[in-house]
Amino acid sequence: MRVDEDLWRLGGFTELRELGTGAQGRVVLARHDEGGGAVAIKYLARREGDDEAVEALRAEAGMLARVSDPHVVRLYRFVSGRHGAALVMEAVNGVSLKRLLAESGPLEPEAALTVLKGSLLGLAAAHAVGVVHRDYKPANVVVRGDGLSKLIDFGVAALAGDDSRSGTPAYMAPEVWRGEPASPATDVYSATCVFFECVTGHRPYVAEGVAALMARHLNDDVPVEAVPDGLRDLVARGMAKEADGRPPGAEVFVAELEAAATTAYGSDWERRGVRALAMGAVALAALFPLGAAALGSGGAAGTAAGAASGTAVAATSAGGGSAGAGAGAAAGGGVLAATGAKVAVAAVGTAAAVAAGGGTAAYIASGGGGGGTGPAPRPVAAIATVNRTTPLPGRPALQIQNAQVVTVTGLSDPALQQRVNTALRGPLDRTVASFRSYVTGPHTSPVTVPRCATVAAKASIRYSGPRLVSAVYSFDTTTCTVADEDPDGSLTVNVDLRTGRALRAQDILRDTGPRGVAALARAMPELPPDDRFCLPDGLDPGDFLERDGLRPVVEISFTRERMELNIDVSNPDCGLGAVWPVPYPAIMNLIQPDVAAALPAAASPTPERT
Repeated sequence: MRVDEDLWRLGGFTELRELGTGAQGRVVLARHDEGGGAVAIKYLARREGDDEAVEALRAEAGMLARVSDPHVVRLYRFVSGRHGAALVMEAVNGVSLKRLLAESGPLEPEAALTVLKGSLLGLAAAHAVGVVHRDYKPANVVVRGDGLSKLIDFGVAALAGDDSRSGTPAYMAPEVWRGEPASPATDVYSATCVFFECVTGHRPYVAEGVAALMARHLNDDVPVEAVPDGLRDLVARGMAKEADGRPPGAEVFVAELEAAATTAYGSDWERRGVRALAMGAVALAALFPLGAAALGSGGAAGTAAGAASGTAVAATSAGGGSAGAGAGAAAGGGVLAATGAKVAVAAVGTAAAVAAGGGTAAYIASGGGGGGTGPAPRPVAAIATVNRTTPLPGRPALQIQNAQVVTVTGLSDPALQQRVNTALRGPLDRTVASFRSYVTGPHTSPVTVPRCATVAAKASIRYSGPRLVSAVYSFDTTTCTVADEDPDGSLTVNVDLRTGRALRAQDILRDTGPRGVAALARAMPELPPDDRFCLPDGLDPGDFLERDGLRPVVEISFTRERMELNIDVSNPDCGLGAVWPVPYPAIMNLIQPDVAAALPAAASPTPERT
């Protein structure tokens, strides 16, 4: 008697509900019986003659298991059985970009660029281990309640051989239509098509019938006139008819995107984009996979309230016999879905870019500076990447993976340059030290014992001048347990290039006591309604101080146009926190004279005291 493959279930998991079905299988939300954590399981039906394809799927899943990126989810296990195969993945709240577009229509350009950038970063991580997505489309992007977009379903779903024309016709690159091999540039084309749809509300090519659609992808001009002026070159490059006319991979395309976005929409484009995406996703929180599920013991944050606040829910490892802990999850409809990785996306720096490539951007300070008889130094601030693995006794190795740090070159004194770079690296070093202490420390519950230990960081140069560099870091620390639920937040650093010293609020402001902070609050514009609950009682002197070793509630950063108070509180309703900006003329008289002289507003007249 034939056994219905739909009846096949993995042992050790209790199925909670179905998240989606398709021609190749079904995705379910389940609870790991031993650890109690939520997972998503995709069951793929096995058909006659699928043995080689199943092994290819196992190999590709193994490669994805090595991917660790905030924009890619984690794959816990691959299991092959007589009736099919299954992938056990992280389960996280989010809504597909396809549904978001259907409900809200076109996205603001900044939000569309933010989605594209997140997807490109996820694709770049996959490309680095030899995986090409092959089926990038809105249904394979999930937006979490905090605005972070996650790339899902890396084309590993097919069990019936490797069809070189696999993909979704609306987003397929010309070489795929011709039956040629896919490459990273193929994913760039598909991602650009999705970006076009995000910003315009319709696909780049529409036709009746597959043959007519193929002809348009192969022959029609790229319809750049439908997108805003500042983004047309980006779209034209990403959708070039020949693969060698496009950026060779997602990582290179990210650098082009950041340059175009900053030129068109200013240095704060990404911050605004994240906020717009978060608002759109939270409006659809009732659709989040974990929003209404009771996830069992340990108080797993799968409640509707958690979903509405954008709190992600990460699963525990799938347990013994796993085929590897790596990248993967599902929020419905795909092999992989939004992860519980904790990340806060910082804005792109505001200085003038002089070089970009490989995912980093270099910045050069403008203007002269400094005394002395010789020529003024020309400090250049750039973003570098750190990768390091440190064995830990009795714990998984601590891995620093693609952690960005700000570095400065061009100072005439090597010892000073070393002090400057040590100070600029301080936020990463402090985060790694704190995370290492947590990983190696005692854990009272097996649910919180780390199954991995990775640290990633994103650095943003907010201002780079001849005497001062200001940067914001956001962090992603992962232990592959349900303890990964809360966002890590961000840290700022301002370094005096004359001394190599990191400046605290007390070094920046003339007075951090009650009178000085009250004067600062009066000078600040009112916070937008969405951010007021981050500081419901207004500024307080204690907000600028470290408490019990924790970062201050309010930190300062600088741009060319303004000073910014970066608010990061533990209240989950505050999401990614808020930025409270104020133009320099309103507060120059409240800043220490030596710091004021290092800011781009130093040449502007200081307003009279009021």
